[in-house]
Amino acid sequence: MSHRGRWLAGACTSTVAAALLLTGGALSPPPRDVSRGDGGTEVAVGAYLHYGSHGVERMQGLSSWLGGADLRAGHTYLPGDTWENIEGAPDSLRTWARWRKARADRLFVLNVPMQEHNEGGVPERRIAELIRSGAQGEHDHHFRRLAERLVDLGVPDTVIVLGWEMNGFNYTHRCKPDPENWKRYWRRIVAAMRSVEGQDFRFDFAPNRGSDAIAWTRCYPGDDVVDVVGMDSYDQPPGHSFDEQVVQPYGLQQQVDFAKAHGKQISYPEWGLFRNGDNPEYMRRMLAWIADHKPLYHSITDYCPHGVWQCGQNPRSAQVFREFLSTEQGRGGPSGFGREDDGEWERESGARSPSRPRS
Repeated sequence: MSHRGRWLAGACTSTVAAALLLTGGALSPPPRDVSRGDGGTEVAVGAYLHYGSHGVERMQGLSSWLGGADLRAGHTYLPGDTWENIEGAPDSLRTWARWRKARADRLFVLNVPMQEHNEGGVPERRIAELIRSGAQGEHDHHFRRLAERLVDLGVPDTVIVLGWEMNGFNYTHRCKPDPENWKRYWRRIVAAMRSVEGQDFRFDFAPNRGSDAIAWTRCYPGDDVVDVVGMDSYDQPPGHSFDEQVVQPYGLQQQVDFAKAHGKQISYPEWGLFRNGDNPEYMRRMLAWIADHKPLYHSITDYCPHGVWQCGQNPRSAQVFREFLSTEQGRGGPSGFGREDDGEWERESGARSPSRPRS
């Protein structure tokens, strides 16, 4: 869901995470598969841990906590503050590219804003103007530049989560002010990025679960410019129970049905706990849903209040997550994680609390 509070949330980092990061996870067993998709294809498991290079560094710690689970989806965001950053300026992209290229079966998932000042509280009228400008090609060069950078970095097969949560209320790349031109703008971006020699991008259309500000089906830009139908789905209304989250209009079941009707894979770029605190039943049901429906990838948002490894306030949900995904089932649930003085851990480890890029 689109929530500014997610971007500002503090992280409750675990003692286990700190120890593993300090040791580099040296005692962890070799990575092993944690789930399989249709026809033997693996479902790529990942987590959003930090948008910069720290996110890459923490992947090994999370894998170790999961008993050596094979985390194949590396997920980060481009800041939506300036066009320069949307063009791929952050140096951390090099670190993510090195991680991706270390193994042929990994996925690099990159959330890409469609407008600068993406969390700037831009009014509806101005957003409609920006959408129309984009639909007319004014911003094509920014996205060609991003595509060129990704190809040059050796990650031409990046999964691009473009204009995520477009059916919401907050982001400047939201769809509601002008759905028809928004779809034209998406199509121009995809055309611009696909025009770059050597690219093999996949484009992930990922709304919020539910109708939110507008039914997300009204924003769908067409089968020829969408490769994956994703959904960001947190444990919060609309949908007080998991069953309601499945059956609500524009909910989880409609996503699956829509993707099937359009011949697309599904994904869950963002999911996790939110309004209902430590909720092991939600965690259990969401993981079972993912196992049953076999998305291309899923990525839990792993900082407080959403997460399970870097956040110590959800111990029961963390135990469910760990037992479900761990490849060492005899080890028991997580212990000793959750630390009140996050600043102390940062001083000891030299790392920063995880955060998504902010405008």
